[in-house]
Amino acid sequence: MPQHQTPLNARKDAASSGAHAGKNCAICLDNIDGELTATLPCTHIFHSTCVADLRKFGVQQVCPLCRIPLSSGPEKVFEEATRRFTVVNQLVNRGYASWNTLPASAQRELDAAIIGWRTAANEGYASAQCNLGLMFDNGWGVAQDGVEAARLYKKSAEQGFAGAQLNLGNLFNKGRGVAQSDIEAVRWYRKAAEQGLAAAQYQLGIHFADGRGVAKNYAEAVQWYEKAADQGLAVAQSNLGEMFHHGVGVAQNDVEAVRWYEKATEQGNAMAQTALGCILFATGRGVARNDVEAARWFMKAAGQGMSVAQFSLGNKSNWA
Repeated sequence: MPQHQTPLNARKDAASSGAHAGKNCAICLDNIDGELTATLPCTHIFHSTCVADLRKFGVQQVCPLCRIPLSSGPEKVFEEATRRFTVVNQLVNRGYASWNTLPASAQRELDAAIIGWRTAANEGYASAQCNLGLMFDNGWGVAQDGVEAARLYKKSAEQGFAGAQLNLGNLFNKGRGVAQSDIEAVRWYRKAAEQGLAAAQYQLGIHFADGRGVAKNYAEAVQWYEKAADQGLAVAQSNLGEMFHHGVGVAQNDVEAVRWYEKATEQGNAMAQTALGCILFATGRGVARNDVEAARWFMKAAGQGMSVAQFSLGNKSNWA
């Protein structure tokens, strides 16, 4: 989209008029107090829904008061929406709120983010389509809707956006919002994996190992696990360790198994912790036998609910 150029004096006049020149939205004339609002580049404030409708119905893209352009394109709308979402996401991640019980101020930020992403998505912006799909996928700020999530992911994925390709693959993998199809899941996972997305590489490895959507091929599974593991994905490191441990798709090698298990354990992966304790340190395969180290890893895994590790802690006589 071409960038609009704004005369300096027009921008100065707009700024001097003040963001709160009136208490009514200049578009619908209703009061803006306590309502979800949008601040335009000129600093005038309107109802967010009114601004979205202006863009949706193709009305000239300018402020109704000062005629300055609404935005310089979907990129700016996307960036502002993402900034608003990040504020809410941090609240949730830190345990100060949940997606179902947001404070009123956070809910307004989330609503504004969704409006912004929807606006940019309607203009074909792939990142916004993916993010909006994620909201419908998880039911964050909107009613959970797998069909709508799949529709938005597909629009983004067809533009080559790797995150959307991964998410669409996940929906086909689970049969959420679309008919379950391992073949379609593999198709979209492969597109994202070939762009270097570790989570997609890992999923592709699983499908080759299980023979789902593709012919079973352990060597191919190892290759995809290794690509994801090299990027630091703990579950891929753990799976790669398992392949070396059992000699599946690769020559059996306890030393390599330990190396990959240790990388995964450093990130808290419970499966790798159990493997190090139960199979390696307790038996001396790939490392010198060390009951103290074995117990330490068992306890870490048991603390994450791993039943095998919990059982092993109580049955030390079976370690030999």
